[in-house]
Amino acid sequence: MTYTCFKIDITDSIAHIQLNRPDELNTMIPAFWNELPQIVRRIDDQALARVIVLTSTGKHFSAGMDLAVFADDDSLAGGDPTSGTEGQRREAFRHQVRMLQRSFNCLDEVRMPVLVAIQGGCIGGAVDMTSACDIRYATADAFFCIQEINIGMTADVGTFPRLCHLIPQGWLRELAYTGRRLPAAKAKEIGLVNDLFDTQEDMLSAVMETAHEIASKAPLAVMGSKTMINYARDHSIADSLDYIATWQAGMFQPTDLMESFTAKGEGRAAQFADLSPRKKEM
Repeated sequence: MTYTCFKIDITDSIAHIQLNRPDELNTMIPAFWNELPQIVRRIDDQALARVIVLTSTGKHFSAGMDLAVFADDDSLAGGDPTSGTEGQRREAFRHQVRMLQRSFNCLDEVRMPVLVAIQGGCIGGAVDMTSACDIRYATADAFFCIQEINIGMTADVGTFPRLCHLIPQGWLRELAYTGRRLPAAKAKEIGLVNDLFDTQEDMLSAVMETAHEIASKAPLAVMGSKTMINYARDHSIADSLDYIATWQAGMFQPTDLMESFTAKGEGRAAQFADLSPRKKEM
């Protein structure tokens, strides 16, 4: 299957999703918002991989949302935010923003961990997208920018709800109010990215190595870990402890535990079943 904005490769249980419009700085045109959730949900529904790696091409990771998104109503939310009564226009605009948010929610909701490798500029909507990933890596020349404030907007696709859990609020507020660039070194210092690399090639090699390591673990345990981390992020400690107890009661797999011990004793790699597909190929 071919896409306008992405190139996909699935090898060794790793799904590599690559932004593939480098000459246009990988801006997020209308097709982008439809294709990304389609790709991620297909991988999830059919259990095509154990890890997703999101990368980009060209000088910059992404220059963010293309303003054509708000002019191409038929391909996105449906309903025209520029016509009708004032109430109809406002409701249509809200519906469109919620649709854009759902396009990135898929990265948060997919059963597999999502690792993202960022080079150059990560601007506007790209900050929304990468904040929805599980782990972020960057090249030394990368930078992040909450661009919306520079064009008279409030970021609305996921930056604030997620970054509040990823970096100190003082830094988030400074970036949000000023529109300044956050250099990669400072992004690592405050915990937004896990590691920095001199070149994109070095970064991709290291990220794929991590992806292979994750793919070697029991997929159900990895999924459970992601589910629990996301739940704990959004709930109290007491609620999270209760939820994980309930989860384990229904989802704990003794066979995976025994395979881990057996493989270690026999000096071989453990062999685990993949996640179950949720629906058949259409």
